[in-house]
Amino acid sequence: MTSSRFDKSRLPSRHTTEGPDRAPHRSFYYAMGLTTEEIHQPFIGVATTWNEAAPCNITLGRQAQAAKRGVSKNGGTPREFTTITVTDGIAMGHQGMKASLISREAIADTVELTMRGHSYDGMVCLAGCDKTLPAMMMVMLRLNVPSVFVYGGSILPGRYKGRDLTVQDVFEAVGQHSGGHIDADELDRVERHACPSGGACGGQFTANTMACVSEAIGLALPHSAMAPAPYESRDAYVEAAGFQVMELLAKNLRPRDIVTRKSLENAATVVAASGGSTNAGLHLPAMAHEAGIDFDLFDVAEVFKRTPYIADLKPGGKYIAKDLYEVGGVPVLMKALLEGGYLHGDCMTVTGKTIAENLAEIDFPTDQDVIRLTSDPITPTGGVVGLKGNLAPEGAIVKVAGMKRLVHKGPARVFDCEEDAMAAVQSRNYKEDEVIVIRYEGPKGGPGMREMLSTTSAIYGQGMGEKVALITDGRFSGATRGFCIGHVGPEAAVGGPIGLLEDGDIVVIDAVEGRLDVELSDAELEKRRQAWKARQSDYGSGSIWKYAQTVGSAQKGAVTHPGAKGEVKCYADI
Repeated sequence: MTSSRFDKSRLPSRHTTEGPDRAPHRSFYYAMGLTTEEIHQPFIGVATTWNEAAPCNITLGRQAQAAKRGVSKNGGTPREFTTITVTDGIAMGHQGMKASLISREAIADTVELTMRGHSYDGMVCLAGCDKTLPAMMMVMLRLNVPSVFVYGGSILPGRYKGRDLTVQDVFEAVGQHSGGHIDADELDRVERHACPSGGACGGQFTANTMACVSEAIGLALPHSAMAPAPYESRDAYVEAAGFQVMELLAKNLRPRDIVTRKSLENAATVVAASGGSTNAGLHLPAMAHEAGIDFDLFDVAEVFKRTPYIADLKPGGKYIAKDLYEVGGVPVLMKALLEGGYLHGDCMTVTGKTIAENLAEIDFPTDQDVIRLTSDPITPTGGVVGLKGNLAPEGAIVKVAGMKRLVHKGPARVFDCEEDAMAAVQSRNYKEDEVIVIRYEGPKGGPGMREMLSTTSAIYGQGMGEKVALITDGRFSGATRGFCIGHVGPEAAVGGPIGLLEDGDIVVIDAVEGRLDVELSDAELEKRRQAWKARQSDYGSGSIWKYAQTVGSAQKGAVTHPGAKGEVKCYADI
């Protein structure tokens, strides 16, 4: 029978393995080669987003085997399963991007259903690309069984003409090509050199941002996030995660014991300090929602406002995830923030120790310039800024890391979808100082809140990245740079002010004061609101239609269900 460390009568898997009535269930496990001992041990779901869609997730199959070894070594029975992925690098720039954010909900939902259907007792969750990371952390919080998160690791840098390349360089090379700055042969060489291995995009884009979040918020083991995906050393971290989940099960230490208001603030602090992706402003509120904590875009922005920017990472800076790994990884960044008084050191983590205890033995290395001390920041406030104003009553967000210009005023140039904006950019049919507006791309109006990396990269590649601004009720990739404001709410599809803009309206963006306004009177806005009519969606059925019926605002994370506040009974207590 099961080890005395674990009381099977109190675990979910008792419903599938214990007593005479469960003989049919046990026969299925015998059919898969399990021993009697393994059947009566705790069952741990090893959930991965492995697939052949893109390099981000391609190494997760190997890593899952390491996680299973760790579980088995510490008295558990691992059960591996996979879920879907929509990889932004492939989905970008066309209608496929509408599936990206929706996949976050689908991943969380399918992992939940697998866990519920088979009554597993705990989880190790492995994720590789943008939406898979928050999705896995969301479902850990939703189910609240003892769990450990593991990031699959970043890609190695490409190398061309003596410099490191990331996929960001390829997107910008498209703009350089359309602007006549490089020829087709040069574009071909850039695309062939940029991505030399498995792993997620190498800069401080969304995947690496959320990987940093996983350590900062306490759901991942220290040092596990930044080792590149191809490194065999990753397997040791993953095996340790499998081993540790059994320790958490023995202690009944659950994700909602770890993720608190203070740990969410820690996560937002690390995002700002590293110049991370604006998508964190969407994913942190969604994670909080799963735990029943009020923590929306404005709460995230308050943390950003007080946090120094200290990690010189792409796209705003010089370095990539591999460089951060080589100077000590996320713990070194967190040590600098803790010593500067910017982290809550008393937050619990999956090690069973607090943040401060985990960081006690970390020494800040002085022979590197990837991470600075908070007393000598790159800029005194965070690399990401929240905005609010008459154009964004529910907020907006912009990454300012590496930007010199923080204020822009100019006439609106309005487009009702990304494709129309991209066509104008490719034909150079826009002017310096304009504010390009891309609307009806929000969570409900898209549906799916597409990222605009193709358009922003083309603008940057044409040498116009510092000369125009762009605002949208959609999103931006973590690789986006330039004066690009996303998550504008309320979105156009529900009659938000962005849906009332007309060509030539003067838009004022002030990332110093945190404002996003249009120079129109309240009376004029109200007049336009009365004349506004909702647009019919192109999606009348299927998953994208279903998402549009349930999704909420970006301010609260674009979530699709009531979260922990609507919970009657937690899965972990069935």
